[in-house]
Amino acid sequence: MREKKAKSKKKRIWGARPLLIIILFNCVLVTTIALLGLAGYMMLELPPISSLKFYKPPMVTEVYSIDGKPLAYWYKEKRWPVPIKKIPKRLKEAFLAAEDARFYEHKGVDFIGIIRAAIKNVEAGTIVQGASTITQQVTRALLLSPKRSWLRKIKEAILAWQIDSALTKDEILNIYLNHIYLGAGAYGVEAAARTYFDKHVNELTLSECALIAGLTQAPTKYNPLRHLDRAKKRQRYVLKRMFEEGFITQEEEQRALSEPIRLKTYKVVPPTGAEYFVQEVKKDLLSRYGKKRLFTEGFKIYTTIDSRWQEEAFRQVEKGLKNIINRHKKDKALKQNIEAALLAIDAQTGAIRAMVGGIDFKKNQFNLAVQGRMQPGSSFKPIVYSTAMKKGIIQPNTIIVDEPISFPGTDDNKPWQPQNFDKTYMGPITIRTALTFSRNIISVKIARLVGVNAIIDQARLMGITVPLAHNLSIALGSSAVPLIQMVRAYSTFVNLGKVVRPRLIEQISDRHGRIIEMLSPEYHQALDPATAFQMAYLLMGVVQNGTGRRARALGIPVGGKTGTTDNYRDAWFVGFSPEVVTGVWVGRKDRKSLGRLETGGRAACPIWTEFMKITLPELSKRYYDIPPEIAFVPVDKRSGEIVTPTSENLKNIVWEALRKDKLPPLKPETGFFQNIPDWLKDVGSFFQLRN
Repeated sequence: MREKKAKSKKKRIWGARPLLIIILFNCVLVTTIALLGLAGYMMLELPPISSLKFYKPPMVTEVYSIDGKPLAYWYKEKRWPVPIKKIPKRLKEAFLAAEDARFYEHKGVDFIGIIRAAIKNVEAGTIVQGASTITQQVTRALLLSPKRSWLRKIKEAILAWQIDSALTKDEILNIYLNHIYLGAGAYGVEAAARTYFDKHVNELTLSECALIAGLTQAPTKYNPLRHLDRAKKRQRYVLKRMFEEGFITQEEEQRALSEPIRLKTYKVVPPTGAEYFVQEVKKDLLSRYGKKRLFTEGFKIYTTIDSRWQEEAFRQVEKGLKNIINRHKKDKALKQNIEAALLAIDAQTGAIRAMVGGIDFKKNQFNLAVQGRMQPGSSFKPIVYSTAMKKGIIQPNTIIVDEPISFPGTDDNKPWQPQNFDKTYMGPITIRTALTFSRNIISVKIARLVGVNAIIDQARLMGITVPLAHNLSIALGSSAVPLIQMVRAYSTFVNLGKVVRPRLIEQISDRHGRIIEMLSPEYHQALDPATAFQMAYLLMGVVQNGTGRRARALGIPVGGKTGTTDNYRDAWFVGFSPEVVTGVWVGRKDRKSLGRLETGGRAACPIWTEFMKITLPELSKRYYDIPPEIAFVPVDKRSGEIVTPTSENLKNIVWEALRKDKLPPLKPETGFFQNIPDWLKDVGSFFQLRN
């Protein structure tokens, strides 16, 4: 029995070992399964790395003038990605030495580097070297949150291994060098080169490469624009590491250390006053593309503005305002309140070549050239005349009496009695004379003949969209109109009746240089060609003999119209050459008087004339097209009647012209001014429609 019990006991003791092994095995198995499950769980939660294959980071959108000058940079992150082949070898080596010397050897995670960094940090008593590889930094920046945790570290290692397997080393390095933040708002090495040295990345010296590579550890702390000593200390460390890794010789290291650091930040300096134009461009593009695309897609926006024209426009506006201030030195508030706007467009395409929306964008971003609404005064009259001429109610030689008139007013006891500016009356005069000398009475009479509704309809056709007065005061420019709409309306006269839409942009390209949008001129017919030409010719008479005569100094055939409102509050001149339409407005913020006799001809026209001089060398067309319906005939200024060949008056004038050798052949189908005899001008040249 004892032997049986002993044997039985021995059997039971031996039988516990397999059980223990089984338990341990199961524990290991469960742990392994748990770890594999955890790894599998993390793998399922890991973000895909496919986006890195088609790396497309946020990029700066660049805005240029028509002549290639940068106007503005818009961005969420200031970055200009450059291909790896354009990044200098020394810069790549500087980053490798500072961040990941074994980058081309490990598989995303560098265990040897971890051990080496730990030893270095222990020896230094502080953290002097990191253990994260460049691949891990790419993972952290693009795929994971910046929140520190052991779980994130594990994910980072797994993703780094995946990335290293999916991409080439150069592709990973390219992403890293273009994505990394390097302080002062600069993302990527190209932005850093521009921000700190005003250079492109391929122009950097070894010393500059080392300084930029040293910023990665703490971009704000080592920002050389603020902490140059700290940046130089990091630069020395990078150069030392480059020498230790065999990237440079000791002689190159010492030469780079002795090279002085010349910091220079790249800044966009747009033409003076162009901020108003750029603001309009941004508003237009935001409405079409949205903020996210506009600030991240890296568009290249080629605008219509000419930087030289813009500079000259602002200069002449400043000069003109100073002249007005000097004429009224007793008005102490004038200098603080005077304002002006100028807008110039290409007559054929509508491209805005210059825009002055105010005299100080920093103080006031309200764009007077586009957003402002000012009473145009007599500069609105050509629209009234056009309406009547289009309907056949008047012709240039039509006679209307300039005389006192009276109409029922809003108050029964107080009639409306419009007056001429000089409060005198000329009696029976031609339409040409009436417009030349801006007779208010004639304009009101024409408005009454044609009807207010017809004038408003015609104004709409010519591009004026703001509300207009539904009474006869519309004939005197009582309704406030933006300068840009007045300029657009005057384009009708240059283009033989076609009104062109002002535009800000020529074309838009994507980050690869592919054109994604090309903007073309937009026209519609607002007047018949004959009426438009007659109006253009009448407005040339305003310059030759009337209120716009200061514009004669331009030396080429130009037309235009002045505008002056009550008490000299607004001064206008809107005019054109064969290829450019420009408008100028001068006024005050407090809406008080500019000063006695500060009319459109005195305050605005000189600014217009001086600015337009810069356009002359670029004019390819100095004459106006004549529609086939037009024939030139001599007309008596006083009677408006056509001077017949039997007239003694005509004989005398022709004889005088022949005697002075001033009678060139008249060829209506060719250039305009060059083919008009002086004797026609002397008599008072008008036209009639061919039958």
